[in-house]
Amino acid sequence: MQRDIIKIDEEKCTGCGVCVPNCHEGALQVIDGKVRLVSELMCDGLGACIGHCPEDAITIEKREAEPYDEIAVIREMVKKGPNTVIAHLRHLKDHHEYGYLEEGTTWLELNGSGLSFDVAEILEAVSGRRGPAGATPVDTQNLNNNGKEENGQQHQAEHRHRYGQQPGQHHGQGQQSQNGQQHGHGHGHGQHHHGGGCPGSAERMITPAPALTTVTEAAVTPSQLTHWPVQMHLVNPNSPAYRGADLLLAADCVAFSMGSFHDRFLKGKALAIACPKLDHGTETYVDKLTVMIDTAKVNTITVLMMEVPCCGGLLQMVRAALARASRKVPVKAAIVSIEGKILQEEWI
Repeated sequence: MQRDIIKIDEEKCTGCGVCVPNCHEGALQVIDGKVRLVSELMCDGLGACIGHCPEDAITIEKREAEPYDEIAVIREMVKKGPNTVIAHLRHLKDHHEYGYLEEGTTWLELNGSGLSFDVAEILEAVSGRRGPAGATPVDTQNLNNNGKEENGQQHQAEHRHRYGQQPGQHHGQGQQSQNGQQHGHGHGHGQHHHGGGCPGSAERMITPAPALTTVTEAAVTPSQLTHWPVQMHLVNPNSPAYRGADLLLAADCVAFSMGSFHDRFLKGKALAIACPKLDHGTETYVDKLTVMIDTAKVNTITVLMMEVPCCGGLLQMVRAALARASRKVPVKAAIVSIEGKILQEEWI
């Protein structure tokens, strides 16, 4: 996929190695008298090492590279001790990489019992609230076997508060430059749509289907979600969740209109969600889908769209990814009405 990654000018590089310990991800080593990028998987492309090179030999370029893997990085970080882990997580926080930050901290919480340091102290240090007084240790006993807290909403709210993330702000979203312009990806929630000429924005009222008169324990449908994150800007396309999986690429609105979304479509699948109308930088989605097809080797792709015209962009992304990929996978397209009914479902 196309992404930012560091480039080392070997003519300028003297092999001094000053940059190596300042790459907290461990992607740099001195080999044969020159600094080399030894792992694309571990280079986040944010350039923490650049300012430590006395020869100005390191720059950032955009090129084809393996997707960054936070889980692989954090596994290596813990071997280097707590100070390296803290520096790495602060690096992610400072660059507003909240998706990667949550991946890394969740892994630490899940695996804390096997580490040589106190995960709670790490999280305190990263949040900037470290100290013996008022410390709030992380209760790893509240994590179930699937790696989710029993109270997921509370966990997400605490995570946003802990790392200074505003509600609704995700990886690459909500950053402002000095001139006040908004940068990054995410939904254009600042733009208000009141119908206009787009059928997908036209206001309408819907009469819900009658609810069950008696709610029993058996009638409560459990979630079929097996991994996080799921938004396309946040997902790692080579995550274990997608390897060899049946991929469900769903429009953001589908799960809200379709009451049987979990049982009917999500069960047994790995999920990714997107909005082709409001998301920015969707060329990245095509890159990630290509990685899912060629590297993660997804088994099938189901594209679940709303009936509004703009949702067809999801299928166009999949087709563009298939045109780039070396593998071919079966694709099913399904269209859901605003009332939550399946209007069309077919392999294409």
